[in-house]
Amino acid sequence: MFNLILPFDWVLIAFFGLVTLILLVYYFFVFGKLAFHKPSGSLQSNYEPVSVIIAARNELENLQKNLIAILEQDYPDFEVIVVNDCSWDGSQAWLEELQKTYTHLKVSQLIEQEKYPTGKKFALTIGIKASKYNLLLFTDADCEPTSNQWIKLMQSKFTPNKEIVLGFSPYRRQKGFLNRFIRFETLITAQFYLSMALSGNAFMGVGRNLAYRKELFFKYKGFASHQHILSGDDDLFVNETATPNNVTIQIDPASFIYTEAKKTYSAWSKQKSRHMSTGKYYKAKHKRVLGCFYAAMFLFYASLAACLLVNPNTLPIVAGIFGIKLISQSIVFYQSGKKLKCSSLVYGLIILDFVYVWYIVLYGTKGYFTKNRKHW
Repeated sequence: MFNLILPFDWVLIAFFGLVTLILLVYYFFVFGKLAFHKPSGSLQSNYEPVSVIIAARNELENLQKNLIAILEQDYPDFEVIVVNDCSWDGSQAWLEELQKTYTHLKVSQLIEQEKYPTGKKFALTIGIKASKYNLLLFTDADCEPTSNQWIKLMQSKFTPNKEIVLGFSPYRRQKGFLNRFIRFETLITAQFYLSMALSGNAFMGVGRNLAYRKELFFKYKGFASHQHILSGDDDLFVNETATPNNVTIQIDPASFIYTEAKKTYSAWSKQKSRHMSTGKYYKAKHKRVLGCFYAAMFLFYASLAACLLVNPNTLPIVAGIFGIKLISQSIVFYQSGKKLKCSSLVYGLIILDFVYVWYIVLYGTKGYFTKNRKHW
């Protein structure tokens, strides 16, 4: 067989092997930080007061569905601030009625001004300024805590030198390939940002489950450096303020915040186009780490196809290299998935991984050229 493989074929095989090696380095030395992480620590007995902040625009249905679970958290001293951002769906009246039952609910209402359109960052800033406490915990109106221990678990990760706590917010499992792929993309994203945080190189967080100190927010003048960008109240803020020592993570399943995934391709496409438009504003070192991984994924499949198309006799060698990559990826993704309660995504990994490459190519390119807006 080997005498049927020409020198140029060996060059392609060597390149395929090199790209595979790069992916293995990412799997074991980057994602492995989360996959093989052993959480430590226990709940504190002394709890600092917490301000939970939610920015909502025409979210009456979601607020009615999820807000009670947040207001009834098992925590001794906390307030919930809902910033009602120019809603016209009856949210304000419902929130004011709810305040009669829950005295720790505060509502800040913003009024629409045509000449000065607001955005989520402005709404969050209003909520932060209205908060009484130094520890801030953020989520969205369409999110529901897994348990009544959410605040307690997120707060427990704050120490004198930890200013940011990154939580995990998965999408609910539903039928269909789109839902499965959305959850797979969320798993890869979580592996990246949680693992990088464990390595002392945090670069993003997810605003559906994120906590930081108010003093940190004002130290960096809030969202001033990226106020003109629609997204980034979470990832760009963390990217700017994170240091090697001030970020920690919370991955106890009782601290998860669940939300519903988009049910149609068009709705999901619109959402991801907006999210992917912020990556170009990350620090250069983080763009290199992310870019190298995405390039390696694309080149893996491109060189795989090149080897087989140029000389089908390379199949046994290529299949062996592919098998090493698949087994390694499956081990790491399964271990991470167990911690994040989505290990079943390993089944169908070959298809999901291939689709993910094209998702990165299409939406990464689209996001790079997307013009950002300030309003919702």
